[in-house]
Amino acid sequence: MSGTGRAIKPKAMAPPLLHLKNIHLTFGGTPLLNGAELAVSPGERLCLVGRNGSGKSTLLKVAAGLATPDSGEIFLQPGATIRYLPQEPDFSGFDTALAFAEAGLGPGDDPYRARYLLERLGLTGEENPAHLSGGQARRAALARTLAPSPDILLLDEPTNHLDLPAIEWLESELRGLKSALVLISHDRRFLSNLSRNTVWLDRGRTRAFNVGFAAFEETRDRLIEEEAQAQHKLERKIEQEEDWLRYGVTARRKRNQKRLRDLHSLRAARVSQGEALRRATATVNMAATEGETSGKLVADLEEVSKSYDGTPIVKSLSVKILRGDRVGIVGPNGAGKTTLLKLITGDLAPDEGRIKLGTNRQMVTLEQNRESLDPNETLRDVLTGGRGDMVEVGGSSKHVIGYMKDFLFAPEQARTPVHALSGGERGRLMLARALARPSNLLILDEPTNDLDIETLDLLQEMLADYDGTLLLVSHDRDFLDRIVTYTIASEGDGVWQVYPGGYSDMERQRGARKKEEKPAAPAKQKSGSDKAPSTPAKKQEKRKLSFKEKHALETLPGEMETLAEKIALLKEKLAAPDFYSKDPEGFAKSAKALEAAEAELARKEEDWLALEMLREELEGT
Repeated sequence: MSGTGRAIKPKAMAPPLLHLKNIHLTFGGTPLLNGAELAVSPGERLCLVGRNGSGKSTLLKVAAGLATPDSGEIFLQPGATIRYLPQEPDFSGFDTALAFAEAGLGPGDDPYRARYLLERLGLTGEENPAHLSGGQARRAALARTLAPSPDILLLDEPTNHLDLPAIEWLESELRGLKSALVLISHDRRFLSNLSRNTVWLDRGRTRAFNVGFAAFEETRDRLIEEEAQAQHKLERKIEQEEDWLRYGVTARRKRNQKRLRDLHSLRAARVSQGEALRRATATVNMAATEGETSGKLVADLEEVSKSYDGTPIVKSLSVKILRGDRVGIVGPNGAGKTTLLKLITGDLAPDEGRIKLGTNRQMVTLEQNRESLDPNETLRDVLTGGRGDMVEVGGSSKHVIGYMKDFLFAPEQARTPVHALSGGERGRLMLARALARPSNLLILDEPTNDLDIETLDLLQEMLADYDGTLLLVSHDRDFLDRIVTYTIASEGDGVWQVYPGGYSDMERQRGARKKEEKPAAPAKQKSGSDKAPSTPAKKQEKRKLSFKEKHALETLPGEMETLAEKIALLKEKLAAPDFYSKDPEGFAKSAKALEAAEAELARKEEDWLALEMLREELEGT
């Protein structure tokens, strides 16, 4: 799995606008890129995936011409233009956000597009860059990058610090561009909605897949499984050779000496492959330290309201949170999510209404901005509180180096100061510290920021096993869908609505409600003396399901069952260990068929749910 060849044979396409070939780059004596490749064709939609620290951002900087590799070839079509969105933009030298955004324009570009994009992203352009929040800085950087309409857009974590409306707007904007896209993001839904091809950066090398992110993870997992099987076969062969060496013909003869040398080569290959496989499959050993059981009631809000300077933040909200609930809180930046959290936890008193808090609550909070981390404190001191080399985890002591390894930190990082850690490493450090503390109420404020997708998977599994109560503030739609049991969403003007289910369920319920609330057009009235005398309004006939709606309700379950069977057969077919290696084209077709079938099933489920909700309302059930 360490080769650079494409895992799935690509379709014939136009010559690449940009081609990085056999790129090598070493930092501090450690190879970061070891023969990596990246080819970007006109109009391509490509996502670059890999673990934190694998070199994704560095490879993107090489593509943008901002980093020079030790060796390799870089080809850019003459006249092709590239724009790059860094994770941390540099605003030095600019007095306003508009000046910063306009600096990205080139000759012939629309001079008004920078201002248009800033306004669409909620900025006036007159903001001082030195005083921008994280979300505002990301919006200004996006406006600068998107304004020129280049041939290639290189976007490094474009959704970081954006709220859900901004993320959905950005998706729509990128979908309509003619530019080729190369995306790095931890947002699964964002990658699935936009990508058509995937490049996996692993151990310094790249593999290209002719499928979007939605079908990538299953393919990657199959490759790792195949590599593990190959490792197992190699170990079996070594065992056979060792048996021969111990019990077979003596090693005096020349041919036996050659066989002995071959055995040493096999052993060396096993060590190399074993280390590579461990690096590819290393996981965060993540578990929350659970405290005592809380009371059944965690918080009960009854007609609660809170305002600041006359502006309503929370208006007449009633919600009861019970032990074991997983509650998602969503809304645009500035809607009051933090205020709502403080009301639920009892850190803030309401202006009106009543809040009853449960008993025996042990609360642990993971805040979004990482401000509680002292930048000059070492990783070891953060985890131990500066007290020796032991960490208290689940009522027992564990050596800090062992606990660091659980979260993929190397032993030599123990004395590394926080300011030298990457964003992803700081995120893992915050999780490691928070999860070591006993709790039965876990509050996660944007926990997905800067974490790679594999770590998010493990965080999701840990939360699924957590027996306490969870309050989750997030803009990650996929993570919300996987975690929460109901969602409290901002509707604007201080109004918060409770929706059963995750983010997608909330969207469906909102859509159904808007259709129901659509007002009828007012009837025209005659003026003056011609005005007709008032008459009692004709009693409105009770709405009934149409024949088409009834038929759909009856037939959709069968159609969904057929699709589910088709999906199961496709998954079984794709699970064959040798399918990919024997028939890459067939594998790619089956993967796309699976993606299409799952999308069709999701659509039919949404249609059935909307009709079922309508039926229940009309029948008064």
